[in-house]
Amino acid sequence: MADGATRQSERALQSLRSLVLNGDFAPGERLSEPVLSELLGISRTPLREAKAKLMEEGLLEPVAGGFRVARFSMQDISDAIETRGSLEGLAARLAAERGVSDADARACADILDALDGALAAPGTDFDAYVLWNSRFHDWLAQAPGSPIVAREVARAARLPLASPSAFLRGQEDRPEFLASLVIAQDQHRVILEAIRAREGARAEAAAREHARQARRNLKYAIESKADLARRIPGLALVTAD
Repeated sequence: MADGATRQSERALQSLRSLVLNGDFAPGERLSEPVLSELLGISRTPLREAKAKLMEEGLLEPVAGGFRVARFSMQDISDAIETRGSLEGLAARLAAERGVSDADARACADILDALDGALAAPGTDFDAYVLWNSRFHDWLAQAPGSPIVAREVARAARLPLASPSAFLRGQEDRPEFLASLVIAQDQHRVILEAIRAREGARAEAAAREHARQARRNLKYAIESKADLARRIPGLALVTAD
C-alpha cells in the first residue's frame, strides 16, 4: 500500500511539473484541483503533495485557497543562474584549496572524455552530452567533500531554469548552440585543470564564467523564434521584464 501511494505521489509530481514547465498553464494562472485531478487521473491527496513540492521548487506560488503558476522575468532567471554559478565557483575553489584525490580527479577526467566523445559523434550525441554534463556538475558539487556545499549547489540548481541542463534541450538543430557546447566543454577542462593545480581563484572564476554561458543561452533562446518556448522546459514561464 505504501509503495502504491509513493508511486502515485511521484506520478503526480512528475506529471504536474511537466505540465507547468511545458507551458500548459499560463504564468499567473490559478490551478484548479478538480480539473487537475481529472486531467491527470490522480486523486487529490498526492496532487496536493505535488503542488506543495512545486511551490518549494519555485514553480508555483500560494494564493488564497490554492496555487497559481509562477511567472519569472529575465532578471529572475539571470539571478538564479548567477546564484548557481557563485555556489559552483565556491565548490571549485574549495576543491582546489583542499585538494582532490587522484582517483577523484581521474573520475572527472573520465567524465570529460565521455563529453568529448559525445561532441565528436556524428551529428553530436546530444543525449550523451546531457547525461555526462549532469555528471560533471554533480562531481563538482561533491568535490570539496562538504555536504553543506553540495546541498546548497543542488538547491540552487532547482531554481527555475537554473540547472546546468536547463538549456540543453530544444535547441539541438541550431548550429550556434551546438558551437556553444564546445566552449562549455573547454570550460569544464579549465575547471578541472585549476582544481588539480590547487589554483583556487582560477577554479572559482572558471566555474562562475561557465555558469554565465547559460545566461547567454537564455538570452539567445528568448530572442529566437517563439517555438523555443515549447521546446525548452520552463521557458514558457518567462515573461517580458
